[in-house]
Amino acid sequence: MIPMIVIILLSVALHEFGHAKSADAAGDPTPRMMGRVTLNPLAHLDALGTIMIIVTSLTGFGIGWGKPVLVDPTRMENPRWDGFMSVVWGPLTNVLIAVFCSLIYRGAIMLGLPEVATYAGLAVFVNLGLAFFNLIPLGPLDGHWLVAYLLPPELGARFVRFSQVYGTFLLLALIIGGDILTAQGGTDPLTLVIWTPVAFLASRLLGIPVPV
Repeated sequence: MIPMIVIILLSVALHEFGHAKSADAAGDPTPRMMGRVTLNPLAHLDALGTIMIIVTSLTGFGIGWGKPVLVDPTRMENPRWDGFMSVVWGPLTNVLIAVFCSLIYRGAIMLGLPEVATYAGLAVFVNLGLAFFNLIPLGPLDGHWLVAYLLPPELGARFVRFSQVYGTFLLLALIIGGDILTAQGGTDPLTLVIWTPVAFLASRLLGIPVPV
């Protein structure tokens, strides 16, 4: 259980670092001024989000969040493109971590190190899960910013306002509704949307069959 919690906390922290580093590289000094351009996990962990990760990990599925990285696209070299990429780099960082951990997994299997392989494989699933979970287009997740950048500016601004007001409630409704459906023998649509691409990529990265 402790390794699971540690993997999730580190993965969340690196996700937020991805946002911060991308914005910093694009010329926005905000993340650096707030001490977020660092690999120190403590700088990226949100108190309540961390508690949620620990508590939900005890029930078998860790879910939580990190401290959001504040950015100012108007201070970037190319506000629209660089702002979009600063959002992309959060989930993309998790995908890159998953690829790296899959190499460790394969190496551990070849060297006969089952415990290392287990933790590396777990890290692959955790990071892919974080990447696709964050792509859900509801605030406060990264997905709602991605949609906003893809829309015309005025429409994107309206979408952000709507998502930031109602997104959390809609997300909770999806999670709770999915739990109810699962308890009644149905299929949780949120889990299906996330797990399908996670299972597909994990099976390729790890070289093992992963049921959808």
